[in-house]
Amino acid sequence: MKKIIAKDYGTMSELAAAIVLEKMMESKRVNLSLTAGNTPLGMYEILIDKLQRMDFDRSSIHYYNFDEVPLVGERYGLTMRALKTAFYDRVHIDDGNLHELTSQNNQAYDQKILQDGGLDLIVMGIGTDGHFCANMPGYTSFDRETYAVSFEEGDEIYNNLLTLTDKEPVSPYVTFGPRTVLAGKQLLVLAEGKTKAEIMKAVLEGPITEEVPASILRTHRNVTFILDEAAASQLSE
Repeated sequence: MKKIIAKDYGTMSELAAAIVLEKMMESKRVNLSLTAGNTPLGMYEILIDKLQRMDFDRSSIHYYNFDEVPLVGERYGLTMRALKTAFYDRVHIDDGNLHELTSQNNQAYDQKILQDGGLDLIVMGIGTDGHFCANMPGYTSFDRETYAVSFEEGDEIYNNLLTLTDKEPVSPYVTFGPRTVLAGKQLLVLAEGKTKAEIMKAVLEGPITEEVPASILRTHRNVTFILDEAAASQLSE
């Protein structure tokens, strides 16, 4: 496990963008799984700027979303909508290089990843409750591959999802499970801000437990955690 403490969000974003860009430029097929949310937005702005000023063959770069929440009346779910807005559409990625995880194909997705050569890099954020991808406390177990979670209108998951979108979420949501993520060749985990300080101490220094799902990530053979100083403020070292 590698842990990097960046002075601020901008520095964290630069470091993350450099890791992703280096992976993109490998002279082979590259399979990436990138995160939505607010934390990676700075990284995406840097990547977009760099890619607009560079000329190299990007046809071998493929993208796999690691979770998805279907939305009523929408072609794309919550995650793909966010990724397309923040990054995919702005760098003009061919549809054939986008491999959607959906509630229709989730049972076959791990086999698809394996057939495609595995995931070279998975970039993730951490929730304040310790979730990664959509592996929520109380809803996941460390032995799961890609799976679906059903929910109903008015329950806790449904209400939480409503805070993330102006559209009605549709059951089930789907996500990479811990085994799918740990099978990735390289993991990059980002955390920023004081609101992440308490959970990052639990993730990095507490027991490895399904109550803090992201704690399992530190067992990966090639994982890098990048935190800004605020998110790292409660760490003992």
